[in-house]
Amino acid sequence: MDDFRFEKLDIWKESIEISDILFDFAEKADEKRYFRFAEQLRAAAMSISNNIAEGSGSLSEKEFASFLNISRRSVFECANILHIFERRKIIEASDRISFNSRLILLSKKITNFRKTLI
Repeated sequence: MDDFRFEKLDIWKESIEISDILFDFAEKADEKRYFRFAEQLRAAAMSISNNIAEGSGSLSEKEFASFLNISRRSVFECANILHIFERRKIIEASDRISFNSRLILLSKKITNFRKTLI
């Protein structure tokens, strides 16, 4: 069976796993009636994997690299939102701190993969 190119990429697989956890954090925000915060986190989380997937369909490696840059920036957006979630007591500091390492690692993996394209 054929797969899309992105389905074979470790960075995409990792971004999907991360988005599951980010969606769980968003549900905690919904419970506290921070609906806009929750929606922003969901959008940023989906942007990570969406841009990897969309970029993998590019006709040039340079264009794919551009999508990866957007994906990486969305990782940073998620990290920022989690700081806000912590400050608003939506998540615990320990949750943010432990999850931050996964976001940093994904960012590095995206950067390293991007370097292979340009």
